[in-house]
Amino acid sequence: MYDMKDIVVNFFEERFGTFMEGAVCFAPGRVNLIGEHIDYNGGHVFPCALSMGTYAAARKRNDRKLMFCSANYPELGIVEGSLDELGYDPEEGWTVYPKGVMHELIRRGYEIPCGLEMMFYGNLPQGAGLSSSASIEVLTGTFLNELFGFGLSPEEIASIGQAAENDYVGVKCGIMDQFASAMGRKDHAILLNTSSMEHSYVPIAMEGYKIVIIDSNVPHKLSDSQYNERRSECARGLEMLRQASDIKAICDLDSVEFEKYKGVIDDPVVLRRVRHAVYENERTLDAAALLSAGDITGFGRLMNESHISLRDDYEVTGPELDVLAEEAWKIKGCIGSRMTGAGFGGSTVSIVAEDALDDFEDEVGAAYRRRTGLMADFYMADIGDGARVL
Repeated sequence: MYDMKDIVVNFFEERFGTFMEGAVCFAPGRVNLIGEHIDYNGGHVFPCALSMGTYAAARKRNDRKLMFCSANYPELGIVEGSLDELGYDPEEGWTVYPKGVMHELIRRGYEIPCGLEMMFYGNLPQGAGLSSSASIEVLTGTFLNELFGFGLSPEEIASIGQAAENDYVGVKCGIMDQFASAMGRKDHAILLNTSSMEHSYVPIAMEGYKIVIIDSNVPHKLSDSQYNERRSECARGLEMLRQASDIKAICDLDSVEFEKYKGVIDDPVVLRRVRHAVYENERTLDAAALLSAGDITGFGRLMNESHISLRDDYEVTGPELDVLAEEAWKIKGCIGSRMTGAGFGGSTVSIVAEDALDDFEDEVGAAYRRRTGLMADFYMADIGDGARVL
């Protein structure tokens, strides 16, 4: 079996020469099983880290130059920069993510005393909504922590990655993606309270079932999406709710309280956004409890309800993700399917009986081609550990 550490080192040596005295690290992508678009509303999310993700080999230079290279984009060659010129350039492409992490570390008082040569290689499907950007951010924090001895905890690396995406890249994401990448545990999902950052690990013991990720092949471009618009709508909803209730976040309300106070929201669009957040938070807590108790069928039912809410109240699914979910629901042996990630393209996640996997891929794939003209890619997801030095 091939060794990913050797592969990324080989890529490094093809561009930069013999690899010595550096760091080789990995940070996974993530899939969120349920709890979508509530990590910035103070709710609970339920992600798990994947065995797929991004690898990097990095070593120090004796000057201030930054040299980025990606084996996924060999046509770009080496992208050069400088520690003295870390300003944001939207035309720069993927290097904004590692540069954003460096910028945030320096802003927080950590010294990066010299430049770096860095080779990145990812095996996440591009644009599938599995958090490749968060993976790169957490990965960068991990190898900088290793090379320069910052003593950062995984939680701190996640926080730095989120700040880089919020304040440098300009995407107002919540903490879930970076937290799952940094803090994942093999064969467990993380029940994370995004308001308090309290979290627990829930074993994913689904004997006879598999987690299947379907990439719609409609690229998920977070910074080009309506993601920030949804955040703004929720902020308006919170402001309205505060006329009736002393809450800090939308998900401080349960469904009974929401139904009591919803009359203060005078915008029907904002009302739908808030309703999704409140009910999705309750679904997530219920889903984690059901999965802990071994009730896979009940868990799957809540996944389906989540997708419907994201389609009708939050309006982030789009026709391709709706087709994938609808066709999955028709398959005997599929107990639940929903979009995962920010939406506007990307992927669905399904729980499928092992003896139905072949029929599931054949029938959903054929229906998707027929209804959209597109090809979908299917991945059997393994739940892995979080970011680490290899």
